[in-house]
Amino acid sequence: QVDLVESGGGSVQAGESLTLSCVSPTYTSYGDCMGWHRQAPGKEREEVAYISPDGAPTQYVDSVKGRFTISQDNAKKTVYLQMNALKPEDTAMYYCVAGDWTGGVCFPKAGYWGPGTQVTVSS
Repeated sequence: QVDLVESGGGSVQAGESLTLSCVSPTYTSYGDCMGWHRQAPGKEREEVAYISPDGAPTQYVDSVKGRFTISQDNAKKTVYLQMNALKPEDTAMYYCVAGDWTGGVCFPKAGYWGPGTQVTVSS
């Protein structure tokens, strides 16, 4: 179990931007990939973006490509999700997760999830 904590969520209008942050005072993500997932009410949790341990490559779900950017600052032990041109369908709880980087895929680790931060986008 690690203490990943998300922040930066909020309520915005469609077209606006938010930047989510994920930080852990004690966990060092060296060697792990990091990702953002989201879950909307009544829907399954979906992977939004992840970043490899080296910072590249990154990958995104098709619905956010060109609008969202994942990045990390290893010195600050922080992972970011810059979200631009937000749409009502982006409304969800967003979760940060650490994972094992295997074969170019990020596999979330059990117990390595943050509690989430709510993003609400109104039209």
